[in-house]
Order: sequence, then structure tokens, then C-alpha cells
Amino acid sequence: MSPEANPSDELSPDLVFEILSNTRRRMVLYYLRWYGGSVSVQELVGEVAALQNDVAVEDLTRQQRKRVYVSLYQTHLPKLEEAGLIEYDDDEGIVRLTDSADEIDTYLTPASEPARRWQLPYVWLSLVGGLLFVLSVIGVPVVASIPTAGLGLALMVGFATLAALQYWRHRKRRQEIPDELLKHEG
Repeated sequence: MSPEANPSDELSPDLVFEILSNTRRRMVLYYLRWYGGSVSVQELVGEVAALQNDVAVEDLTRQQRKRVYVSLYQTHLPKLEEAGLIEYDDDEGIVRLTDSADEIDTYLTPASEPARRWQLPYVWLSLVGGLLFVLSVIGVPVVASIPTAGLGLALMVGFATLAALQYWRHRKRRQEIPDELLKHEG
């Protein structure tokens, strides 16, 4: 017996585990999450088949694509839609991730390295910059000798560097494939 969900209800642990028990469903959710939340069925079939067969999308055989298409179309997309995790427009051939999909993230293996708390470096840079400006304005000898434009430029470079580093780390984390996708059913 399959637990059913109403898209407006919170997902039960039983339903989440049933959904995540299949590699192809995990791959669908992974791809939708990391690559835009809305894709064509054909693109999704190609990406899932490529992940599953460990080849580039261009190197997939017709049979590899067909196997994945049939199982997604007949089984996995309807199950994900029934659970309220995706919206599947059969007429347009588009699959969209819903907000309910956020609820399953706690059930997935966390990344090997914890997410960096980016707000702290920004706060510290703001505090140091503000302190330097105050010290400059009140005339503290060493700090007052630094031109205000130089302080402003240094702060802008600091914020730009932090933002670039944060963006680079975010992109790197998105490219890592979760453990759940590396374990294929036999």
C-alpha cells in the first residue's frame, strides 16, 4: 500500500522514504533542484540517463534513453506529482519542482563539508570598515593619514572578494553529486 500525500500537506516520513527509495526519482529531484527547477521531459530523460549510465548526454544510446523515458513517464513522474513534489504538464512536456520539494532535503545525506556561514565575514568586514572610518573622522593619527577614498576602495575590494569567493564555493558545491545518486539499484 502506497502512502498518498496532498500537495498542501506536510510530507510524511513514510512517503519521503518511499519517494527516495528509487534512484531515478532521486536523480529527477536532484536535477530539478540544481539546474533550474523547470525542464522539458526530454532534457530530464537525457540527464537522468547520463547520470545513471555514467556517460555524457551526447553519448547515450537510443535504448538507454528509452528505458529511462518509459520509467519516468509511466512510474516516477506520476509518483512525484502525486506526492506534490513536482508539477508535470503532459501537454507541454514540462516538469517543474514545487516548494514542497524543500521538505525532503533533511532526509538526504548532508554535504561532506558543512555550509559556510557567509554572514559572519560580511559582518566583520562591515565592523572593521566602520571602525576605520570613525577613527579616520576623529583624527586618530595612523588611520587619519589614509585617504577616505582609499578606505572606501579597500572596503569595496573586500566585499567584492568575499562575494566572489562565496559564489565560487556555491558553484563548486552545486556540482558535487550527492551520495544518494551514486548508489544505483541493481
